[in-house]
Amino acid sequence: MYAGFDLGGTALKFGVVDGAGKVRKEFQVSTPENVEKLLQLLEEIWGTLKNNLQQKIRSVGFGIPGIFCSKEQKILQSPNYPDLDNFALVPALSRFIDVPFCINNDANMAAYGEYRCGAGQNAHSLVLLTIGTGVGTGIILNGDIWEGACGFAGELGHAVVNPKGDPCKCGSRGCLETEVSAPKIVKNYQAYSKSQQNITAEEVSRRAKNNEKAARQAFADAGRYLGLGLALAINLLNPEKILLGGGVMNASEFLFPPAIDEAANRSFKGSFQCCSIERATLGNNAGFIGAALWARRRAQVHSISTG
Repeated sequence: MYAGFDLGGTALKFGVVDGAGKVRKEFQVSTPENVEKLLQLLEEIWGTLKNNLQQKIRSVGFGIPGIFCSKEQKILQSPNYPDLDNFALVPALSRFIDVPFCINNDANMAAYGEYRCGAGQNAHSLVLLTIGTGVGTGIILNGDIWEGACGFAGELGHAVVNPKGDPCKCGSRGCLETEVSAPKIVKNYQAYSKSQQNITAEEVSRRAKNNEKAARQAFADAGRYLGLGLALAINLLNPEKILLGGGVMNASEFLFPPAIDEAANRSFKGSFQCCSIERATLGNNAGFIGAALWARRRAQVHSISTG
């Protein structure tokens, strides 16, 4: 058995899977407000998992939001969980995790989960975009996670698509994340409806389904910027598949059409035609499934190399 953790801005999702990625146990709790409480919670969860499972957990994977430096083994920057910035997470986890474990970017882990068990099965190359309170990106090339020279690859959410756009938590402006995420959809709606009503993106989606013009315009604007991001990925990587996941995709009928149109207009025709753009299928489980299976793979590779 293999355990995986997926840390989000509001929820910590975790579970146990078998070697084929089938979920045996799954859980979700609120994300602690700081790293000290996070470590306390992880230690409690780990103890509970070990003591209550009949089969031994052989490895553990952690998907963490932000830029994880594979060389220094720490989070350099986490725009949506800044308490992790420059925090040496590996030594902290080593105090109580007593089996092989690994850490990677949360979107990378979700991409690996979709590649192994979801909509990305049998694809040699894919890009996963998860759209929620932010935009995460994971890239699979030739069947492996593309991490880059230092582990920082795949931050398409922080590619600038609107130089005059809103400031981003990463320090830039007009990133894909600031233009298509849930907070921007709400902001778009407030502008079009000329109302400062405090609502959620889910409510904007419900209003769009009720044919409210301002709500549909809010999603159309986000969709066009999403299309720019898709075109960047298509022209740069020529992937076999692009998968779209995250909570915002629950309103895909309003986001997809303008995104696909924009991507088609901005991409090389041949690259666009050979790329299948689909919804991800594992939902909130993709991250912890991918983390668990990635940890399994890493442990196996290490065992072979040291054996």
